[in-house]
Formats: sequence, structure tokens, C-alpha cells
Amino acid sequence: MFAALASAASKPHVVAFGSPQPVNLHLGASEDRAIDVTVRALYVDTKLKEFTTGKPHDVTDRTFVVQRAFRLNDELPSDNRKSNKWIWQLGGWLLVDRSSGRITQLKLPDFDAFYSDVSWYRDYAAYCGATGNGERLLAVVAQLGVKKPLYRKELGKVSGGDMPDSDCAAPHWERRPARVTFLPKAGEKFTVTVSGHVADVAPESSAEEQ
Repeated sequence: MFAALASAASKPHVVAFGSPQPVNLHLGASEDRAIDVTVRALYVDTKLKEFTTGKPHDVTDRTFVVQRAFRLNDELPSDNRKSNKWIWQLGGWLLVDRSSGRITQLKLPDFDAFYSDVSWYRDYAAYCGATGNGERLLAVVAQLGVKKPLYRKELGKVSGGDMPDSDCAAPHWERRPARVTFLPKAGEKFTVTVSGHVADVAPESSAEEQ
């Protein structure tokens, strides 16, 4: 009996992606614009768990992160119930453990599925987020397992552009020292250094930390 329990507990899980599938992704608050993206199903032990989009990032040799995509029911009460209407939208990021098969939804500070183009390095995430009302753009550096952002700076008003990168392109990481450069469309670029659980503006940057 003990041998059977030990065998069941140590049984490895199989985490795999399905074939790429092109879909139309609806953008913006009005959702009146769509772009073509690729989504892939995420399976654990052959069971469909989530849909994902973009390239996964390996955090360790057993865990990786990937962005979630999902279908939203766009049916009105007055619509014909025989014809279901679904639209694809971006979701948050998922942390996947290959050994246990566990999938955890990450809560990145100030992350916005529309505005945030996340750039990963090790267990650090750098991106431009948005305030809760969606009016102000923010530069954010976060770390997995840490609730508060390591760095947070207001960049100004959201322009309301119809593309995710209309206000801020994906930040650029460098190694030794670990640092990331933000590239806001309105304003000068600036660099933030990261050490452990601390992040600060690099000396060569003219920006001030908020």
C-alpha cells in the first residue's frame, strides 16, 4: 500500500502546448478594433487547462510564465441563442509548474492586459501598467513572490491609442548589472537597476524615482 502511494505521489505530470491557432483579438475599451494573434492551448496530462498567447519565459528549470488568452461571451439577451458569439481577449500571466502540473494566476502590480507589454528577466517583470481608472500610465518593475512593486513611476496620461504599444514599448533588459530601460513614447527613456528585492534609477538616467 505504501509503495502504491509513493508511486502515485511521484508520478510526473506532462505539461504541453497545443498547435498554434490564429484568432482575432479585440482591442481597447470599445473593442471595435481587432488584430490577428496566435493562441495555443495549454494541457496538463492531456487535459485542457488554459489558452495562452505569446512566448513562454522559463523562470527556473521547472517553472515558466506565459500570458493567458480567453474567450468572452459577447452575446446579448436579444440575440439568437442558437448562434453563440465569442470574442478573444488578453488575460493576465500564468505561472506553470512542470513537476506538479499546478497553474497559478499571477497578480502583477498595476498590470493592464491591454497596455502592459511585459518583458521578463529571471523572476523579474518590467512593463508599463495603468492606474485603476485607466487614466495614468506607470512604469513598473515587479518580482515573483513580492506583492509590492520593486519600482513604480508615473509616466503621464494614457493616450488612448488603439494599439497596446501606443504609449510604451516593451522595456529592454541588460545583464551585469541587472537593469531595465523603459521606452515611453512621450518622454525620455530611463534605466532602472535591480538588486535582490530593490530597484532604483540608474545613475546615468536623468529620471527621478517616484
